[in-house]
Amino acid sequence: MIAVVDYGAGNIKSVQNALEHLGAEYRVTQNPKAIRKASKIILPGVGNFGAAMKVLNSKGLSGELIRAIKGGKPYLGICLGLQLLFEESEETKGIKGLGIFKGKVIRFRGKMKIPHMGWNSIKKRKDSGLLEGIDNGSYFYFVHSFYPEPKDKKIILTTTNYGKEFVSGIEHKNISAFQFHPEKSGEIGIKILKRFCR
Repeated sequence: MIAVVDYGAGNIKSVQNALEHLGAEYRVTQNPKAIRKASKIILPGVGNFGAAMKVLNSKGLSGELIRAIKGGKPYLGICLGLQLLFEESEETKGIKGLGIFKGKVIRFRGKMKIPHMGWNSIKKRKDSGLLEGIDNGSYFYFVHSFYPEPKDKKIILTTTNYGKEFVSGIEHKNISAFQFHPEKSGEIGIKILKRFCR
């Protein structure tokens, strides 16, 4: 069973629709026990870094997520579910993230339109089972104003160009996370979700 973590924001419905399309067994939950029992975790998201962390902390979810991720449970982060893996974000200073990876989340700067919204391409930086058969330059759907800057460059899976090159995907052992939305990216996004589920 896949635990889809609900922190009160996020676009849970889009992820649910994609998982139902795939016939995956899942449960939307705010219960730490459900995360403990689950075989895999998806943390989707559209929302505010600080508000999300406050909910995760208040419901005892952040500690359980850290234990599960560090214990090797497969984790897929989407959009904010990627950003929350880091130590902090410029979006809400003074509020700590899950701190799985060192680094911070920063805001786009420049003359381009913010948020970065719509279809953009990815550049693969290393091999990944989740991206097998997906070509360099493939397009995915983005909606965000912030992106992570990992201190460990070896975890970078994909980059994307928007005014500058930014990290749009990371992968390390059991952890995969993307700044784009696979569940809103048509068949190519469904391929990623299917591989994670199966």
